[in-house]
Amino acid sequence: MKWLVLFGLVAFSECIVKVPLRRLKTMRKTLSGKNKLNDVLKEYPYRLPQISFRDSNVTIVPLRNMRDIFYVGNITIGTPPQEFQVVFDTASSDLWVPSIFCKSSSCSTRARFRHRQSSTFRRVNKTFGILYGAGKMKGVVVHDTVRIGDLVSTDQPFGLSMVESGFEHRQFDGVLGLNYPNLSVSKTIPIFDKLTNEGAISEPVFAFYLSKDEQEGSVVMFGGVDHRYYKEELNWVPLVKAGDWSVRVDRITMRGEVIACADGCTALLDTGSSLIQGPGRLVDNVQNLIGTMPQGSTHYVPCSVVNILPPIIFTINGINYPVPGRAYILKDSRGRCYTNFKKKTLRTSTESWVLGEPFLRLYFSVFDRGNDRIGLAPAV
Repeated sequence: MKWLVLFGLVAFSECIVKVPLRRLKTMRKTLSGKNKLNDVLKEYPYRLPQISFRDSNVTIVPLRNMRDIFYVGNITIGTPPQEFQVVFDTASSDLWVPSIFCKSSSCSTRARFRHRQSSTFRRVNKTFGILYGAGKMKGVVVHDTVRIGDLVSTDQPFGLSMVESGFEHRQFDGVLGLNYPNLSVSKTIPIFDKLTNEGAISEPVFAFYLSKDEQEGSVVMFGGVDHRYYKEELNWVPLVKAGDWSVRVDRITMRGEVIACADGCTALLDTGSSLIQGPGRLVDNVQNLIGTMPQGSTHYVPCSVVNILPPIIFTINGINYPVPGRAYILKDSRGRCYTNFKKKTLRTSTESWVLGEPFLRLYFSVFDRGNDRIGLAPAV
């Protein structure tokens, strides 16, 4: 989830904490046709049971599915714990959820943190604000106990949003940033760094498996990797620089021809984005080569051609990573097929791309903070 600031080793650990994720689609598709979705939402408004397998040090949190854009996982904040659904985001570094004092329309439909109900809550006099591609928030920094599965961070700094806009139709409560601490907008220590520094996470590694289509079982795991989620060997890619989950891309090709990144470029691996984004001129070129029909900012293709569209290949560190048509084409509520390529809103001096969920659903990804690298392998 890429944003702009308004204000200022692979570890095969014995202690891997897994937080299952679910693509925001399945529950709606399953229930809406049966007119049962509203009944389910009334019966299970926000509270979801937590299943903990203590003997194996693995915690599994059941998740709900509302739309087809993000993957969300559950965390709790406060004493006693209050539950929130958050996006685990490798493009940002801050954790925030709505405050009970947030009166924005988007806050009214989501879980809000009630600080007076927490005995471990602590406030500080600091404010911050973030502008995302899809919306913005302004809030305050506070401290409390945060839990991700069996991982517990006491006196963890995080944000409480007081004002939000643009999130009215987003079915998540907040964001948990997993990028480097130098990118923290609130200038506080991210939860992953704090847990690692305190020894709660045995190795500074986390990994994502994002399931495809209707399948269940998406997870983010901390402290190591589980080889059952990928095939072949992990290919390790060094970061462009320590401090950001961006890697160098050799080239981008289709049908054997270079269509972008001709002289090399960079790409941010973003678990909070539902798109593949790039410079406007180059994205337009990709849309033309695919044969799309633009309607406004959306580019459509006949659904009958999805399975015969050519793969777009990202070559990273000498390894080809194909993204087939079925991965870069989605279907809207009217059954029309469109591409999930989009122009970046932020221009940079050098060519850069964002590889979001269309890419990461295909490739199991390991984010190795200890060695400043990312591991990729075909997902099962």
